[in-house]
Amino acid sequence: RENGNEFGAAGKAGKVLRNALRVLLQNASDNRMVSRLTQKMVEVIQADATSVRGQRNVIDGEAELLESFDFNLNGKLNNTLFAPYTPTIDRTLGTLKVSIPSFIPINMIAAPGGTTHFKIVSSGLEIDFENATFTADSETSAVSPWDATGTSLLDLTNNVTPASMHPLFLVLGIEFFQDVNGVKYPLKNGAFNALALVKVDGN
Repeated sequence: RENGNEFGAAGKAGKVLRNALRVLLQNASDNRMVSRLTQKMVEVIQADATSVRGQRNVIDGEAELLESFDFNLNGKLNNTLFAPYTPTIDRTLGTLKVSIPSFIPINMIAAPGGTTHFKIVSSGLEIDFENATFTADSETSAVSPWDATGTSLLDLTNNVTPASMHPLFLVLGIEFFQDVNGVKYPLKNGAFNALALVKVDGN
C-alpha cells in the first residue's frame, strides 16, 4: 500500500506539471511521455529522506532529478538545438530566463526534412504540488528562417511569484514550421518538436 500511495502521488504530481505545460505539450510530446514522467516523479519522491515510506513526496524529494527530462523522445532538445544556452532561475525576483547568443540556425539546429522556419519557446513554472496549483508564464521568439543568417541575441524571460516557496521549473523548446505561400504551417503536427526541463530549483 505504501508503494501504491507513492506511485499515486507521483502520477498526480506528473499531471500537475503536464497541466502547467499543456499548451506547449500539445506540440511536443511522445506517446510514452506520461508514463516516463510518472516514473521520474517516483524517483523524485523516493529521494525524500525526511518522510516515512508511503508519505514521501515531491516537496521533500529531489525535484532537481527532473532536470534534462525530454517530453518528446522523437525530438530530444540536446539532439536538436546545438547552440549554447544559459538557463538561470532567480527565486528572489521570480524570473526564469534562457539566454541564447547569436547563432547560425542551419549549423546549430538539426531540423527535420521540410523545415523552412523555427521558433524557440520557453516556460517558467511555479508548482504547488500539495494543492495541485501552478503559475506558468511562457515566452516565444519570433518565427525565424532556418538558414545561414545569424540570429540576434535571444533572451526569453518568464515571470512567476517573487520569493516563492514552491519548486520552480524552466522549460526550453523548439518548434518547426514549413512556409507554404507565406503561411507558416507546423511541421508534421509537431512530431519532431523538442521540449525539455533545462533547470529546476526544488527549494
